[in-house]
Amino acid sequence: MTTLTAADLYPKVAHVIPSVEWATMADDVDAIMRLKQERNAVILAHNYMTPEIFHGVSDIVGDSLALAREAIDVEADVIVLAGVHFMAETAKLLNPGKTVLIPDLRSGCSLAESITPEDVRALRAAHPGVPVVTYVNTSAAVKAESDICCTSGNAVKVIESLGVPKVIMIPDQFLAANVARQTGVEVIVHPGACEVHERFTPHDIQQVRAENPGITVLAHPECPPAVVDEADFAGSTAQMVKFVEARRPLKVALITECSMSDNVAQAYPDLEFVRPCNLCPHMKRNTLARIRHALETMTNEVTVPDDVADRARLAVEKMLAVGK
Repeated sequence: MTTLTAADLYPKVAHVIPSVEWATMADDVDAIMRLKQERNAVILAHNYMTPEIFHGVSDIVGDSLALAREAIDVEADVIVLAGVHFMAETAKLLNPGKTVLIPDLRSGCSLAESITPEDVRALRAAHPGVPVVTYVNTSAAVKAESDICCTSGNAVKVIESLGVPKVIMIPDQFLAANVARQTGVEVIVHPGACEVHERFTPHDIQQVRAENPGITVLAHPECPPAVVDEADFAGSTAQMVKFVEARRPLKVALITECSMSDNVAQAYPDLEFVRPCNLCPHMKRNTLARIRHALETMTNEVTVPDDVADRARLAVEKMLAVGK
């Protein structure tokens, strides 16, 4: 099979990366494409990756739900997860026999770090019999203490599938609050938040509207409810893409991580994207150079202890079964 080169891939990113900048990336891109064949590797990239990763060297892209689903069917020997640590753990849970690498082991997540297994056990003790719904933005150890997982894209379906009046939903307090309003289910929350989305305010959206009459505003449900109320639509990153594809708003603002707008703009060059975004420092640890190094050296492998993996995998598989 012919290995694609940087020159072959450039048209996919030409709308958002100047040719002079792409030239500085070409050596890494060519090396990564070659190494993927040599290692029988695939790159899974989250929607928050920069365009040279998302549209350039990646094989599978999407939000955390899409990556979780796609990971099951990966046939390669090696998975490189261009995202954050909990995503790499999820890929490992679903592919225990494969090698899973992450470009930078420091790629953490404020949500994942906001809760521990001990916190989950304390919530269970305080609310006996109430099921625990855990956002995938958590460690495998926390997932192992849960009944079922969810993502921002399927949280409503997951909670409604349980058929109960009350759930413990962890760790994102804002996602939980937004889901509670949609489902009518009583939600017991944990005080976690995403360091990107919690910083948005209603004033941010009001200012965008004042400066851009007629703009369509899409917000991520990890934003505070007051921010979601100011938006025209709230949904996961994948749901935002579907909204843009279906509605084709001439001017749109995505209230989420910065690279999301760049990646959607490349796919829809006829639309205007206003970027009132916040950067995720953890996502931005993923670079071409670090992906190349991980593949060259086969380092930064992500593993999960068997006793934790078995229980965490069950919670993820229950999530994936919802809506099938």
